[in-house]
Amino acid sequence: MLAFKNLALRRGPRLLFSDVDLALHAGWRVGVIGRNGCGKSSLFAAVRGEIEPDRGDIDRPNKLRMASVAQETPALPDAALDFVLSGDAEVHAAIRMEAEAMAAEDYEKVAEAHTLLAELNGYDAPSRAAKLLHGLGFPSSTHDTPVGEFSGGWRVRLNVARALMTPSDLLLLDEPTNHLDLDAVLWLEEWLRNYPGTLLVISHDREFLDGLCTHTLHLHEGRAKLYTGGYTAFERQRAEHLRLQQIAHEKEQAERAHLQAFIDRFKAKASKAKQAQSRMKRLEKLAGTEAVRAEREVRIDFPVPLKQPTTLIQLREADCGYRAGDAGATDGAVGRPAGVAPGAVTKVLGKVGLSIEAGDRLGLLGPNGAGKSTLVKTLVGELPLLAGERTGHPDLVIGYFAQHTVESLHEGQTPIDHLRGIAPNTTTQEFRDFLGKWNFPGDRAFEVIDGFSGGERARLALAMIAWKKPNVLLLDEPTNHLDLEMREALAEALADFDGAIVMVSHDRHLIGLVCDRYVRVADGLVEPYDEDLDAYAAWLKQRGNSANAKARVAGAREASNGTPTAAVGGGSVAPSNGRRAAAAVPGSSKPVDAATRKRHAAVEAKLASLGAEAEVLDAELAAAAARGGAQAAQALAALGQRRNLLQAERAELEAEWLDLAERIEAAG
Repeated sequence: MLAFKNLALRRGPRLLFSDVDLALHAGWRVGVIGRNGCGKSSLFAAVRGEIEPDRGDIDRPNKLRMASVAQETPALPDAALDFVLSGDAEVHAAIRMEAEAMAAEDYEKVAEAHTLLAELNGYDAPSRAAKLLHGLGFPSSTHDTPVGEFSGGWRVRLNVARALMTPSDLLLLDEPTNHLDLDAVLWLEEWLRNYPGTLLVISHDREFLDGLCTHTLHLHEGRAKLYTGGYTAFERQRAEHLRLQQIAHEKEQAERAHLQAFIDRFKAKASKAKQAQSRMKRLEKLAGTEAVRAEREVRIDFPVPLKQPTTLIQLREADCGYRAGDAGATDGAVGRPAGVAPGAVTKVLGKVGLSIEAGDRLGLLGPNGAGKSTLVKTLVGELPLLAGERTGHPDLVIGYFAQHTVESLHEGQTPIDHLRGIAPNTTTQEFRDFLGKWNFPGDRAFEVIDGFSGGERARLALAMIAWKKPNVLLLDEPTNHLDLEMREALAEALADFDGAIVMVSHDRHLIGLVCDRYVRVADGLVEPYDEDLDAYAAWLKQRGNSANAKARVAGAREASNGTPTAAVGGGSVAPSNGRRAAAAVPGSSKPVDAATRKRHAAVEAKLASLGAEAEVLDAELAAAAARGGAQAAQALAALGQRRNLLQAERAELEAEWLDLAERIEAAG
């Protein structure tokens, strides 16, 4: 499929790697790993033919079909579905031909387009494109939205979907899990496992690599070595390789010392001259096995908090969401422009009771659109409560990391400039000492961030948080753009952190190492989750499994008996008493027909789509709330109306889902 022969590649004057000789076979799924800057993306560019190797060749089959993810997407007017569909250029052209012919009433051309679509098996292409969008978190209501209206992170998802839509024998994916939630990562992992071609994927998510890859290509110190298996298998094989290399080196050094001692002793003695000459030749032929050099490890740390109260943040009977009004008023005051109803709200989470105590290690789990980020923003105090109470200890110091934290860094400024904005009276040497611990040594602390990679910017944002010595860290996807080494360093630093941690992350390895308690955010509820991450992944994939159905039905029974039950955005998930009675009539234990099961699956799929749509609306609501002003208030009102309609539809479907789930469960 793909062969590298004596390949060498440079970036400017710097040699990235050389002497690469290996072959990748059809059907392999290869994880490409290595430190930032080692040449992973450059290798992909060389495979695509965008740059020429400095030495050697890359052999590809003549008719190889290749697909990869574009690094940037312009603000196109094309609808999202059409943009993804255009990944299959031939089918997309045939569909356009048909549409244009229909508009021109050229039915001969229409027939030609239909023949072409049949030859290309393209009739289901729009459906396949829609499934890709849905799997990556796009609700159906956004499929007609112009590409230019999506934020940067969502455009990355669109690029991934377009690459997956492209017919290919070789698929190149460069950090595809960045900007994805855990459910989208799991969906992508499953899709790629079923991909029939050869896959090369750059990723810093070790669980993703373990679950997907048949081989691992490690770029390190100018060399490339291929290992069998995923990341864990690579670690094990590399450790054994380094152990054997060190043993061979020590053995060779002992032999060298022995030979040299003989030569030094007898080279001038005539009777031993031949033996000395023989040993000199042997010495020259020794392989020169290198000693295993200790790899420089990145180590970071979060300072000990100045004060550590027992109870840091508490939410009591809290309704979390967005309120229409003066979006610029952070204290909850409302200034309503004409036409905006007083008190118009969009509730995402209801009756939340949550306490963050000293030493807590809390992981927030939940599907797309469930409200994880809304909950974090509420804990931070960025979003005022719709109802209930939020209290923070007077000595509370919050360290908050979200995607906008990285985006808010200032172009044209250095890391020291950023820290000086926080602590203007601190000496430059103190800043340098601190930044050195965060892997910005020497002159790196004085470089403007314009040329920094995404990982370096994320590291700087985390360093700025650490400078404040927080006693609680609220982290929303902190690992985007961080390489594996930095992720391991972050995990160690968080494990040693003396304060409390609340984390949202799609990196299962990180959240599993750091968090010892989980909370599930789903269906408008925030409740403890006592299972492990494997169980959660299974629940996320199959939300209609028996155990989950029992929990939902039990909650609905409580609601029907008069116990209040919170739901998504404030909508009830409980069917009416009449519906409950109908579900419990004798005979409900009869076998359930196929139509009922099919409807149950369809309702569940629709609920997943509505959940993704809720996430998009929540992001739009948050953006409008951040802008402030009268126009933002009007936008909040309109978005709130859309969210409320979605909630009503979701509540109705939840009721139907519960009814169907009960009937299926009763039938065994």
